Amino acid sequence: MALGGNKRRMPDNPTPDMLKRMRTEEQSGSANGSSHSLASSKDIKGKGRAPTVKTEEEEEEEFQREDASFAPGGDADYFAEEDEEGRFFGGGLTDEQKTILNIFDNAAVGDRAQDVEDLGITGIRKLLLKFERAINKNQAQRSKYPDDPSKFIDSEADLDAAIKSLLPLAQSPVLAYSELVRSGTVAQLVGLLSHENVDIVIDVIEVIQELTDEDVGNEGEGDEDEDEQLEGSKEAAMKILIDGLLENSILELLVSNLSRLNEAEESDRQGVFHTLGIFENVIGLNPDLARTLISTTSILKWLLERVQSKNHDENRGYASEMIAIVLQNNRENRLTIGKQGGVDIILQVLSHYRKRDPVDADEAEFMENLFDALCSALSEPENKKLFLDGEGVELMVIMMKEKMLARSRSIKVLDHAMSGSAGSPNCERFVETLGLKTLFSAFMGKASKPKKNSLATTATEDTGHILGIIASLFSNLASESTARVRLLAKFVESEYEKVDKLLELRESAEARLAVAVKGIEKEKKEMLDGGEEVGPEEEDVWYLRKLDNGLYTLQIVDYILGWVSMEDDGVRSHIQLMMGRRGKGLRDIVKVLKEYQENVTEEDEQKQPDDGMIVDDQEGVAPSQKQILGGLIAFLESV
Repeated sequence: MALGGNKRRMPDNPTPDMLKRMRTEEQSGSANGSSHSLASSKDIKGKGRAPTVKTEEEEEEEFQREDASFAPGGDADYFAEEDEEGRFFGGGLTDEQKTILNIFDNAAVGDRAQDVEDLGITGIRKLLLKFERAINKNQAQRSKYPDDPSKFIDSEADLDAAIKSLLPLAQSPVLAYSELVRSGTVAQLVGLLSHENVDIVIDVIEVIQELTDEDVGNEGEGDEDEDEQLEGSKEAAMKILIDGLLENSILELLVSNLSRLNEAEESDRQGVFHTLGIFENVIGLNPDLARTLISTTSILKWLLERVQSKNHDENRGYASEMIAIVLQNNRENRLTIGKQGGVDIILQVLSHYRKRDPVDADEAEFMENLFDALCSALSEPENKKLFLDGEGVELMVIMMKEKMLARSRSIKVLDHAMSGSAGSPNCERFVETLGLKTLFSAFMGKASKPKKNSLATTATEDTGHILGIIASLFSNLASESTARVRLLAKFVESEYEKVDKLLELRESAEARLAVAVKGIEKEKKEMLDGGEEVGPEEEDVWYLRKLDNGLYTLQIVDYILGWVSMEDDGVRSHIQLMMGRRGKGLRDIVKVLKEYQENVTEEDEQKQPDDGMIVDDQEGVAPSQKQILGGLIAFLESV
């Protein structure tokens, strides 16, 4: 019992230093315990062994050599791998196992290095010939022994290896891609998408995804001109490959294969992911192919079904991203998603985020993609009616009232849904669903802030969309209607606090714009001093820069101020009073609106509604944006 009480207990998680120290102390104790026997031995033999002195490094090496078997499982890295905080992470391998693994690793590295070295035109042709032979052998074996897999399993393994051997071709696209098309390898590769073995199909999908990646090829090591020339050559090579793939109906085959893949299996799940990756790569190279993909395949139907899955995973997120991609700058695809019930489906999926936030960053990105897709779809007047019929306005108003992450996105969606003449019904529904109270609460900063999230929008972005909604309400609500009266009342109540907020935003936007204008004037002066000509292109670039640095906000604020000034004498007097204190007046609003009018595009004019107040000469036709601005300017100048 006495010995047991003095025995040192091993902690649950001993550190390497502790293990070493305990081992050394045990050895020291054994030496002291045998001192008498050693003395007796010395008396008999006459001489003891001469003492030796070892360096600290020698002792450490001897300790690790003697105690290799002491490590759990004989782990060769048990004591070697320590980080700065003293934690250790054993590899779980013995010395012999590590040696064997290193042999295989070195062989693999050698093979990859050899692949890179052989990527000349001769090496590429040998590789493609080997691939063709593997296909022919597998086809022959399968035809000869269709009911006996054991007869063609070896050729299938060889085919698998031959397919994967094509991956290094992505490192030399300029040489390899034209040869892939010329030799017919592209056609053979696409043909394998119909192979009976799904694993072979997945291998092919992975190779095509790698070959079409935008980052193919090694980085240029020459000067800037050489790098640009290399990049141009890579783009040309990629175009040759994509054209070859399209000629062999790659898009249709990839979409048809999605039904063969069972995402319950990891390999099939990766196959789906790489398939979507190919679509993204192809559209990234040529955005026009987004229309080809939607018009010639059933991919949109598959994507809409995939995002409705109850369980969130990587492929569900990728599907939402692909929906957003194919709708960008493509009216036909936007109309197609409306015809296929996509607007209603997206609203149904987003409704799950009324009362809860996404559980992680991946799901948050999924939600963000669907909101972006919805905003793109709402660029078309036809989809705004579908949004109204699907009770999209009601859903977004509910989201605006909550503290959830979706709140900011709902404001953005409403801004798109209510803009233009086609947004008039949505504006009326917005007021009917008591959206004004929630909107102006957010405008005044009184609404509860959403929870922190990496994808949270800035207050400035929210304010921009809120101003857009207010501007659309003034443009679209009919004159003397109950809805319009309720809108105007918001600017009168609480001693014109909303008007004061607008003036604060105006002052802030003016300050930001002044800084941008100063920089632009400096650039313009430097160009003129250097003998360069300032043309329309430069002026357009500078105008866009000013829009990004306060001018857009200033234009929308003054557009709203112009409306409320024209419709309420009390509001107009308050605006004149507050602006007069800063040496400003209605003339400054007029100046901004004139510049706004001069830069209105034809597209803006076509989207403007008949607001019921400023009418066009042609009865029943909505006035253009320039006509609306002209009416506001004329009134303000007459005051």
